[in-house]
Parts: sequence; C-alpha cells; structure tokens
Amino acid sequence: MIVGLPKEIKNNESRVAITPGGVFELTKNNHTVYVQKGAGFDSGFGDADYINAGANILPSIEEVYAIADMIVKVKEPIEEEYSLAREGQIIFTYFHFASNQTLTDAMVASKAVCIAYETVDDNKGTLPLLTPMSEVAGRMAVQQGAKYLEKPIKGKGVLLGGVPGVRPGKVLILGGGVVGVQAAKMAAGLGAIVNILDINMDRLRYINDVMPNNVITEFSSEYNIRRHIKDADLIIGGVLIPGAKAPKLITRDMLKDMQPGTVIVDVAVDQGGCIETTKPTTHEDPIYIIDDVVHYCVANMPGAVPYTSTIALTNVTLPYVLQLANKGWVDACDSNPHLNKGLNIVKGEIVCEDILK
Repeated sequence: MIVGLPKEIKNNESRVAITPGGVFELTKNNHTVYVQKGAGFDSGFGDADYINAGANILPSIEEVYAIADMIVKVKEPIEEEYSLAREGQIIFTYFHFASNQTLTDAMVASKAVCIAYETVDDNKGTLPLLTPMSEVAGRMAVQQGAKYLEKPIKGKGVLLGGVPGVRPGKVLILGGGVVGVQAAKMAAGLGAIVNILDINMDRLRYINDVMPNNVITEFSSEYNIRRHIKDADLIIGGVLIPGAKAPKLITRDMLKDMQPGTVIVDVAVDQGGCIETTKPTTHEDPIYIIDDVVHYCVANMPGAVPYTSTIALTNVTLPYVLQLANKGWVDACDSNPHLNKGLNIVKGEIVCEDILK
C-alpha cells in the first residue's frame, strides 16, 4: 500500500502522525511511504530521518494526497484539504465528526473511507488511540490552568499550591476518565485541593484508592457542580461520550456564581465541550473571557508539546496502521472488531450512529 504522511496545517498544530521509526516498520513490511517535506520538523524529526527510514519526500500536500492509498494524520482535515480527499481513499486520523457538521458533509461528499482514532476501542472498553493524547491534555490542563490563573492574564492571582500560611488553590475536575485522572495527578502534585466528580461509582472508588488525600471524589450531580463552582479556582472539563457530543454540565447562567478570574479549561472542546460557553480556540489565541471567567478551550492542546505527543501517538496507532496497510481496510476491519468501530464514514455513508447524536 502507498501511505501518505502530510504536514498538519491546522493552526499551531506541530505534531506529525508517524515517527521515522513507524515509517521504518511500514517500509519493512514492503509498503511505500511518501512524507510531505518538513512534516516532522516541528516534532523534532527532519526529512533526512524519514529518508533514512525508507520514506520518499514530496514537496506539497497536494502531491501526498494524490499518490496515497491511505492518508495518516493527526487532526481532522480542514477546509483546504477537503477537495484533496478522493473516493475510496483511507483517511486515518482524529475526526470528532459529532461537533463539526461542515467536516462531516465534506467527507461524505468526498466518498473517502474515514476511520477515526477516537472511536476505535479495545477489549477493555477503553479508547486506546485517544488515551495517550488524553493523558497529555489532562496533564497540560493543570499546567495551562495554573498559568492563566495569574493576574496579568486576568486570572484570580492564585498560586495553585499555595505557600505556608496560605490556603492552596481549589481545582474542580468534571469527569474521572483518563483526562480527569491525569489532571488530578498533576494538580495534587502541585499541592492543590482537588475535587473530582463522576457518575461512575466504580471509577470513583478506584480514584479514591490510588490518589493522595488532597484528591476528594464526589458523585457528579448538578447540585454538587453548582456548589463547587462557587469557590473553585480552576475548573477542568474532561467528560467524554465516545463519538458523540459532550454533555453540557456547566451552563451560561452558572458563570455568575463563579468568582471573577476563575479559569475554565475545557478539554472536551473537540466533542463540543462540556461547558455551554465553550468555543474552540487556538494556541495562537488561546483564551477569551465571559462574565469575568477565563476560558481556555484550545482544540489541539497536545500540539504544543509535539515531540512527546508524536511519539506517544505513534506508539498506539502504528499497529492499526500496519493492519490497514497489510490487509486493506475491508479485511482489516472485518478481522478486528475494535478497528471496525473506527469506521465513521464509508464512501459517502455515515456508518457510526454517534455522529448523528
């Protein structure tokens, strides 16, 4: 199979879909790989690294799309790429169709085979291709939230860890999944008071067992959310419904109950966000303020740490890329029911019902 690796062109997206090591595995399996010039540069991988791994370099994104049987990306195609996808071509990437009708319509019209990282599951019921980026985003949520709590950036002026004689900051985390646990780990490590809310009692029991004493678990309800937002310094949204839009757990009217300078980091922004006032931002212009509440809603948070993110992503996606390349998408998905869950749009037909919810 001919595999294409284009350079990501979404605003400030510095990741690349496959490391040179991953390319080496593909060429070792007798596949041909074309990499767009400079695709890996921001992640720390030069064109020479890819050439040494057996890849061919092409100067433009158009040429990569035109020659490849399968395009492997990090982020969903943006408008400039819509016309490049063609009928029957496999596109394997994060899509998040549920929150982007324009993208959905474009990929239906292209008649490409769209396989989404975020809906591939495993025999544990988890999402293995989403997990490493959720780990990165969960940890970054605290890092970014702590920064935007600083007064020069319109935050409360609170140091999350506090100092002797001063109460530490309070972090409210919505969702006890991968994002929530990683965020709690980072916030607890800084010394903050952490409240993590979820509706899954088994998950809360697990978190309660493994986390230090400054992480407090509570059942998620509107009452508890409304109670905690009144004095939270940093609120992190990390709720995920696979393939579907995130539920709105904090509504616009609830902002008035928050203290001025409170910071919201909505990691669920790719799926529409779990805060009603969420709208996607970029690393170039990451925040906006509504009712004196700072919103950080960057849709590709892991893109800010591309070296770490690219390696972490390739670690989990490469086995599936090899299956698709070795068997073709039909046989690969037929033989692997977990990969089959990644099929979202096939030759003009939406095959993942969650997209429509």
